[in-house]
Amino acid sequence: MIRRLTNLSELETFFLFGARGTGKSTLIWDGLLPLHPPERVKVYDLLDPEVEDRLIRSPERLEQEVRAHLTQGALDWVVIDEVQKAPRLLDVVHRLIVSTGVRFALTGSSARKLRRGAANLLAGRAVVHHLAPFSFVELGDAFDLDAALRFGGLPGIILHPSETVRSQRLRAYALTYLREEVQLEQLTRRLDPFREFLEVAAQHNGQVLNMAAIARDVGRVDDKTIRSFFDILEDTLVGFFLPAWDRSVRRAQGKHPKFYLFDPGVKRALDRTLDVPLHPRTAAFGEAFEHLVIAEAHRLNETLSRDFRLSYFATKDGAEIDLILSGGNRTIAIEIKSADRVDPDRLHRFESLTTSLGIDEAYWLSRDPTSLDIGAVKCREWRTGLRELMRV
Repeated sequence: MIRRLTNLSELETFFLFGARGTGKSTLIWDGLLPLHPPERVKVYDLLDPEVEDRLIRSPERLEQEVRAHLTQGALDWVVIDEVQKAPRLLDVVHRLIVSTGVRFALTGSSARKLRRGAANLLAGRAVVHHLAPFSFVELGDAFDLDAALRFGGLPGIILHPSETVRSQRLRAYALTYLREEVQLEQLTRRLDPFREFLEVAAQHNGQVLNMAAIARDVGRVDDKTIRSFFDILEDTLVGFFLPAWDRSVRRAQGKHPKFYLFDPGVKRALDRTLDVPLHPRTAAFGEAFEHLVIAEAHRLNETLSRDFRLSYFATKDGAEIDLILSGGNRTIAIEIKSADRVDPDRLHRFESLTTSLGIDEAYWLSRDPTSLDIGAVKCREWRTGLRELMRV
């Protein structure tokens, strides 16, 4: 079994957030529940229509059932899978924590939907954990760059030995997301435009967003609707915004963000490029590599609670920094290159840009296996560099 970076608390109630298919239920069933006798655990799976209907109609049933269990014997954990489907349950959970001390393991694929449906996330009485697709750190020696670029890191996909099955499952994942996360959760009433939007959004992955241009590509919607569609992807943890960086917060807020899907394989499934090969020294390979490294930085930052703010920098004349990490009194510029050798000319231009911006540290992440310090720039093989930056 692959050990996940997410370390579930054995002491207190927790939320475990992650997109569908990242292994939330598996982590709880394999990493937490085997430590407790089955009779001392109650499980509510809100993906079961009967369970969902019963608790949505009568949230108080949760309290009644838990209290009944307590009168019959000890109860170590109550597990509620996909709790965002019934946000009102959090009020009941809160009462039970305060009055009985029962611990809850709560999984979900939308923290924001919970906040909209409840006053807060249990008023700070629960630890929050994040689960993402497999990181290279978790896979260790089993990590394969080619497979990660082509198929991503979702556990049920990347662990299958057949490339054909991986592709089939990724296509099914895209359809499942449409059906379960969007249609059944009623996140938008405009499912047909949203279906078109998903493919266009994947095509714009990693680009500075122009909502009006994307609206024209999708058709039948305006730029405000497109922004709401991107918000749905962020809300359900299927993607994340990368805002522009500027020392002036006001200027930064006036610039357009980029958007990245949470997994390179899902991106390729949505834009229908799963069958397109990725060869080194091509633009497609470089874009996929940059996506992978930024997605890894994002997932490690979230999972390990490193509290960096991730952003990018670009000037009107085309100068750009792929990724900037800001935290505390540190600002770190990162250039991501898929080449297997450091390019001195490009590196010196990157160093000059970071120096002119007054950035504290600079990293050059590539496939070059040799660690070098050239001037003020730390050149690292990308995994080595991310481990240094995220203290893994």
